[in-house]
Amino acid sequence: MHPAIRRAALVAAWAALLPVTASAQAADTSGPPPLTLKRTFEAAWLRQPEALSEASRRAAADARREASASWTAEPIAVELSGKSDRFHSDAGAMEYVAGIAAPLWLWGERERSGALAEAESGAAASRTSAARLRVAGDVREAYWQWRRAAIEVALAGDRLDNARRLSDDVARRVAAGDLARADGHQAESAVAAAEGALAEAQGRLASTRQALRALAGADATAMAAEATDAREAEPPPAAMDAALDSHPVLAEVRAREAVASRAAELASTQTRANPELSLATTRERGLAGAPYEQSVTLGLRIPLGSDSRHKARVAAARAEADEARALLAIERDRLAAALDAARAHVELARSRLSAAERRERLARETREFFERSFRLGETDLPTRLRIELEAAEARRLAASARIDLAAAVSSLRQATGLLPQ
Repeated sequence: MHPAIRRAALVAAWAALLPVTASAQAADTSGPPPLTLKRTFEAAWLRQPEALSEASRRAAADARREASASWTAEPIAVELSGKSDRFHSDAGAMEYVAGIAAPLWLWGERERSGALAEAESGAAASRTSAARLRVAGDVREAYWQWRRAAIEVALAGDRLDNARRLSDDVARRVAAGDLARADGHQAESAVAAAEGALAEAQGRLASTRQALRALAGADATAMAAEATDAREAEPPPAAMDAALDSHPVLAEVRAREAVASRAAELASTQTRANPELSLATTRERGLAGAPYEQSVTLGLRIPLGSDSRHKARVAAARAEADEARALLAIERDRLAAALDAARAHVELARSRLSAAERRERLARETREFFERSFRLGETDLPTRLRIELEAAEARRLAASARIDLAAAVSSLRQATGLLPQ
């Protein structure tokens, strides 16, 4: 890779962690859009089973609400029958019956069925929101691992360029007799070490890119080598204070508890099968040639109850509700701990970045001092190589600290329940 290209990649990687201004966004309007964290999440979400089934689940919830609003517990049935003596006495007796049967709601069953349908509709929506947040967590982790690997490749390439320039300078001075051949071997060894570090960094980059591709798909990661992104904005204090009240994970558990409670209430009313109201009209004659007679029949069918089956349904529904309530308390404590840890991690990452940037500045200035003294013959090669390695390590730690801060802010947004933006 050409040194200028490698330096440009390093600058772009570091610029990925800085806020993007409106003028910078408007400067580049050609070519494919960059692979930002938000675009990566959107591409990953469209591949998820929950996203593909979201419309069908919504339609199912709407259908359950419509069914609970019906006037009958089950669809009305139509009954048609005919009776004749043609196959035995053949006296001409005929009978035709046409009627309808309507299953009736039990007392309170219709209202509680509607409440259960509403709870199930809310549970479907909260399940989708929680699934989106889980996918966002996976994408955030994979994305920042990939960004870290990309920066390490750029840094390793920059280190290799510096090592090669130093090696060329040492080779010229060895040829001129200013330095010993052992110094030339040390410089070549530094080049070999830099090449090995670059190859290792490229291997990590390929691995993280494949992990990102498994989430977002091949199309989303096609321009992964050139992608840039600004770090996410830290969530406002108000959002963090209200996180436990509106967190999608807790909303999902609450919705599950609501569904189980409504199911238990519905099961408590369903002590028996639904009664059935029937209305039929009969047209009949006793003999051939006799006039047909018309009659109307109104009937009510009441099934007897079954205590064992009723108790089993109620107990199962209440067990689900108790389990959801216990899980809600556990999840609330877990999320509160995760939010506190994420806040502390952001503060620690910010302090680490400040120290790393100070060390990077000092190492850069020291490198410039020893570079000049080495050219003047005042510093030996081992010291020069040591200072070069220290400067490279300081650059690497500073870049890693920038990524760690960006990843920590992403983790804080994840703990708060916010999606990438």
